[in-house]
Amino acid sequence: MFDVIIAGCGPVGAILAAELRLHDVRVLVLDKETEPASFARIVGLHIRSIELLAMRGLLARVLERGRRRPVRGFFAAIDKPAPAGLDSAYAYLLGIPQPVVVRLFEEHAVARGAQVRRGCAVTGLAQDDDGVTVELADGQRLRTRYLVGCDGGRSTVRKLLGVGFPGEPARSETLFGEMAVGVPPEEVAARVAEIRETDKRFLVAPVDVGIYRVIVPVPGVSDRARPPTLEDFRRQLRIAAGTDFGVHSPRWMSRFGDATRLAERYRVGRVLLAGDAAHIHPPIGGQGLNLGLQDAFNLGWKVAAQVRGWAPDTLLDTYQAERRPVAEDVLDNTRAQMELLSTEAGPRAVRRLLTELMDIDEVNRRLVEKITAIDVRYDLGEGPDLLGRRLPDVDVRPGRLYDRLRHGRGLLLDRTGRLTVGGWSDRVDHLGDPTAALDVPGVLLRPDGHVAWVGDDQRDLDAHLSRWFGEPRAHAPSGIPTEHSST
Repeated sequence: MFDVIIAGCGPVGAILAAELRLHDVRVLVLDKETEPASFARIVGLHIRSIELLAMRGLLARVLERGRRRPVRGFFAAIDKPAPAGLDSAYAYLLGIPQPVVVRLFEEHAVARGAQVRRGCAVTGLAQDDDGVTVELADGQRLRTRYLVGCDGGRSTVRKLLGVGFPGEPARSETLFGEMAVGVPPEEVAARVAEIRETDKRFLVAPVDVGIYRVIVPVPGVSDRARPPTLEDFRRQLRIAAGTDFGVHSPRWMSRFGDATRLAERYRVGRVLLAGDAAHIHPPIGGQGLNLGLQDAFNLGWKVAAQVRGWAPDTLLDTYQAERRPVAEDVLDNTRAQMELLSTEAGPRAVRRLLTELMDIDEVNRRLVEKITAIDVRYDLGEGPDLLGRRLPDVDVRPGRLYDRLRHGRGLLLDRTGRLTVGGWSDRVDHLGDPTAALDVPGVLLRPDGHVAWVGDDQRDLDAHLSRWFGEPRAHAPSGIPTEHSST
């Protein structure tokens, strides 16, 4: 009997497992593949995802294997300088090979005590009031209190649940890979610059000594189950550029479509969906992996609260209430970006207009904050603008704020010297006189770093502690620090 079984050991499943292990939840991660994907596609981690990794002490390991790049205004590949003063200590883009991300996150989860079994495909599930029975392809049956499908856009878990996945099917696809070219660099650069005057989806650009990243659009949709061949690349390059650039010796090759879909529900009883199992969209803007990771950080502590027995009745429902609108917004902005990449006259005219508008700081800032997810504000009801937003990694005494969130607990920042977490001290830490940069008397942070309460009234604080962290312990010594306290 496990507390949580996760289907899919990609980045989202692995991070979710690590989040659950912060709370001593018994976690098993299943993956149908015997080995992780080996092709070295570069993925980009945006500001909010980088913040969350810093919050759990994982960022240093990722930085060792990634490459930091400046944030820029790149909505629909419109290259603009980043607006000044982005409100984050991690205002950069982190490029890293996806297999490295998967390995780091899986190692992190296993080090925290998660079990991982590969070559185990989920083929059936049945749930009752006490848990979920998971059936595997080899006939084995496992029992768990909760099941989370992190098994990709073709999610078996979602299909077994019968959850609808409405949206738009793929209308076109793009070949994407890394390979050597057989012509001089200046010849490549000149031809690519000419094509990109009208088609921003096309790219042949150096990524390593003698190796180029090749991105070439393909009209129509082929069999996604069939991996592309080098001849596919050569043929489409000749169609798009009049030359195949003599490409050879590919490192890896893949294809992606422009399907856009969103699960009708993120939760059915004891079974939940996260990452691509809940939403898919074109990769423009590099938001897909980031959206899934942020799902995991939102969901992990809530499922753990259910397992540990202190979750308020409505807590798990807030996962869909908070994350599905964020996904809707990402799907809409990727739809808009794809339209702006069209080579037709109308979209090109709109693109020229938006290019001008992005010279206005407020417009550029709004789009950058949208892509990097630092503009996300969960609807937690009426209150100050800070309510529902994430708090940046500000200085505290001593150290930094995110260091105080390493263990996945709530945190009360108290400038009044009068507030207390009382009977919630086993779930929420207290930090008195935290920082002069905080211009409100008190802030309650959830384990995902989002603001759950702002104010200075203890009774109001107690109500919000109950809302997010359940009932207080009976006979708890009010205001007395616990072993977890930061006071």
